[in-house]
Amino acid sequence: MRVEEELARFSPREDMLLTIGVFDGVHLGHRHLISNLVELAHKQNLLSGVITFRQHPRELLSPHNILPYLTTITEREQLLKKEGIDTVVVLPFDRDLSRLSARDFVSLLKKHLRMRGLVIGPDFALGKNREGNFTALSSLGKEMDFTVTIVPPKIINGETVSSTIIRKALAEGDMDKVTRLLGRPFSLQDKVIPGEHRGAKLGFPTANMSIDSKRAIPPDGVYATLVYIDGKRYQAITNIGKRPTFGEEDERIIESHILNYHQNLYGKEFKIEIIQRLRAEKRFNNIEELKKQIAEDVKRGSEILN
Repeated sequence: MRVEEELARFSPREDMLLTIGVFDGVHLGHRHLISNLVELAHKQNLLSGVITFRQHPRELLSPHNILPYLTTITEREQLLKKEGIDTVVVLPFDRDLSRLSARDFVSLLKKHLRMRGLVIGPDFALGKNREGNFTALSSLGKEMDFTVTIVPPKIINGETVSSTIIRKALAEGDMDKVTRLLGRPFSLQDKVIPGEHRGAKLGFPTANMSIDSKRAIPPDGVYATLVYIDGKRYQAITNIGKRPTFGEEDERIIESHILNYHQNLYGKEFKIEIIQRLRAEKRFNNIEELKKQIAEDVKRGSEILN
């Protein structure tokens, strides 16, 4: 079984306190739970660990209703490690894992990760048919010698922080809310790909990024953004959309005009933090109208970013 093979790769030197979940976005709600985990692990002289999954369980269990990702698995691992976790375990969520009973899954965690306790949210459940809720896990814990601790949800402005709420705010272009609930600006990271140099001809050269169909993306429009290249931060104006003025309404792209940057970017890895939506994408009557609007976007975006 693949999940046991993956778990067998880990050999923790001490007993562990674990939490389990997708943790897409690693938002303030996740960080609230994880900070409780880390604090409790330190008090009990245990290592802290997070188990997450390469695929969202919904990809397997409900393939016609797949959620877009707020973070890639690489980004997720990096963000989780920044929270002070000793070990991040990434497992494949496959058919075998989905069929494991709560008892069998817990047995694997005790065997390979030396699990002494679980820290979970109030709606957490594991195992086939989500049978391993708090009540069931508490019963197993008494039998198999591990603790189960519930951490209440993180509530901001009367709203429970969740990946679902953040995806909704992102789809609406409400970047202030997205930033508030994530605890940081929403970001995208990839390599610069060749474009058609239209921005350069307009006097506003752009760095282009492809759009992963599995990623959550803000709605089409123009955004004030921060771009990170070789560890340095630059202000930028980013367009997400199909460039309707040029009649290209098939493929969505992300293109950023980076202020005060004049070097070749092709093939470089760069990261965009989306700060605020300036306006919706629109079709202009001619190139001069477009150039004038871009200049206004740059001015307004600079004022916001400053």
